[in-house]
Amino acid sequence: MSESEPQFLDLGAGETAPARRIAYRSDPAPAGGIGLFWLSGYKSDMASTKATELAGFARANGYGYTRFDYSGHGVSSGKFEDGTIGAWLEEAEAVFHRLTEGRQIIIGSSMGGYIALLLLRRMMAVAPDDAARIAGLVLIAPAWDMTEELMWKQFNFKARRQLEETGVFHQPSEYGEPYAITRALIEEGRSHLMAKKPFDPGRPIVILQGRLDTAVPIGHARALLRLIQGGWAELIEIPDGEHRLSRPQDLSLLFTKIDEVGRR
Repeated sequence: MSESEPQFLDLGAGETAPARRIAYRSDPAPAGGIGLFWLSGYKSDMASTKATELAGFARANGYGYTRFDYSGHGVSSGKFEDGTIGAWLEEAEAVFHRLTEGRQIIIGSSMGGYIALLLLRRMMAVAPDDAARIAGLVLIAPAWDMTEELMWKQFNFKARRQLEETGVFHQPSEYGEPYAITRALIEEGRSHLMAKKPFDPGRPIVILQGRLDTAVPIGHARALLRLIQGGWAELIEIPDGEHRLSRPQDLSLLFTKIDEVGRR
């Protein structure tokens, strides 16, 4: 089945970003059903392999499905270089609140896994009614605290100096052109660090992690277990898995875990 044309949600100026036009696709769940809420990775979008495959899974199995492009990504407005964790979190919260109904399973890949955790924690604090609708999280190589742990702390002296002096560092990527990492992304990201505040999510969190992942190392995923309190987290390590986890067997595992969370 071909993809539907995206629709757009206009967001006014928020806490951390100007007015934006956010592209999304949303299919409601049948009455009493469960919706899936997809959060893409850094510099990825809602047309990626996993996001598209998930759409087919949702249609075939009676789930609703909502996905969107962060500002500066895909067909949403804005420049990628102007993005921050706070802005993308704000967009995720607005889309969730305005476009979803009923029980939802949040599925996040890489940075999307980080945004998913921040979104749950934020809504538990300020929007308990929305938080109560979240049945659980399924995270794929979650890049939690990525601006500090996976970017700034991993940069050498030359990269840090370039970032501080010019405001941007172009990090090589095995997935295409270099990533433009800005000083604003790093500095604003320090107000969203999970390591400073472990929390009890109150619902299951499933983590799928490839042991061969070089972008989000396996040790980073294991360390996340220490931050998620209450015994809710399940880490599934895939011995031959890399970062994207978009092979047929990876997708099959993802779909199985979504179904398991939906049945709890």
